[in-house]
Amino acid sequence: MLRRLFKDIQGDIFAIPGRLIAFIFLLALFFIPLITQESYILFVLILVNIFVIFAVSWDFISGYTGQINFGHAFFFGVAAYTAALLSKNLGLQPWATIPIGAVAATAAGMLMCLPALRLRGPYLSLVTLAMPLILLGVIKAFPDFTGGEHGISGLPALAGSRLTEYYIALIAMIASVFIMWKLVDAKSGFVRIGIILHAIREDEIAARATGINTIRYKLLAFIIGGFFAGLAGGLYAHFLRIAGPATLDLMLSFQAIIWTVFGGIVSIYGAVVGVYILFPLMELLRQFGVPVWPGSDIMFSDLRFLIFSFLVIAILLFMPEGFAVWVRDKLERECPRCKLSNASWRRDCRACGAELH
Repeated sequence: MLRRLFKDIQGDIFAIPGRLIAFIFLLALFFIPLITQESYILFVLILVNIFVIFAVSWDFISGYTGQINFGHAFFFGVAAYTAALLSKNLGLQPWATIPIGAVAATAAGMLMCLPALRLRGPYLSLVTLAMPLILLGVIKAFPDFTGGEHGISGLPALAGSRLTEYYIALIAMIASVFIMWKLVDAKSGFVRIGIILHAIREDEIAARATGINTIRYKLLAFIIGGFFAGLAGGLYAHFLRIAGPATLDLMLSFQAIIWTVFGGIVSIYGAVVGVYILFPLMELLRQFGVPVWPGSDIMFSDLRFLIFSFLVIAILLFMPEGFAVWVRDKLERECPRCKLSNASWRRDCRACGAELH
């Protein structure tokens, strides 16, 4: 059995450069605490893992169905506030409040989707954009219950130590990304959602003409994406021990879009790469208090948003499909006969032997 497992891993992972890099990176994430347990580094990595779940959930909804969601922070904020209110009023612990918050975000996803099911393009985007603004208005209207501008603080910590919190966030990220990746895999023999979502994205009218209930699958996409965005929101609230208006900030929704587009939309792994590059980069620039030139009062940390913007624009200009997708296309080549991925330096397919060049 072990020999068969190793053979499957060798064929499905080691033979494909992109998957091999992802496998090595995944192992490295588990061993980082053996190299350093500096609190700030683990703090940044925990936030990265949480935001990976958030960004991938946006790619699941908007990338794979073409429903551009400008209010994705709505799910994040609903779960964060639900977890905070349950913790504050009922004394529940994170192991209970986080799943309940995710379920509440799922219900919020249904509420967001229902009035927008028959909308497409900019009309759908405007409806989703309004949702977090409406919830922000509700929060500010009842400050005694929601904490108003200050939010709800003093929540129970995610775990007793920073190291434990790191592994909780890491395992949650891996499990969430794997589930969403399998759900959207058009080649999966077990779940057929992926190929239907692809069809809806490419041409919803044609998909409806073939008998696909597009409304049902769009609703399903909102529910699943809302659940995982809510999971990220609950983790975030308990990790920082506060749920405030920042969890509903429109900039948070746009950050998910930027991370995903930077790495490569409609790929799942593109959102992962985008967050793991851009979020630590911004934190590094924040700490980079070096003058732009000797004697200058302007620090590199003051220009971090400008540097960030130039980097994103450069990627969009020279790698419009996304950084991770561009790298994968350089390392891999698809067989024209059996459609399996092969290393770009191979001359023939590893499965059927067809010529690749």
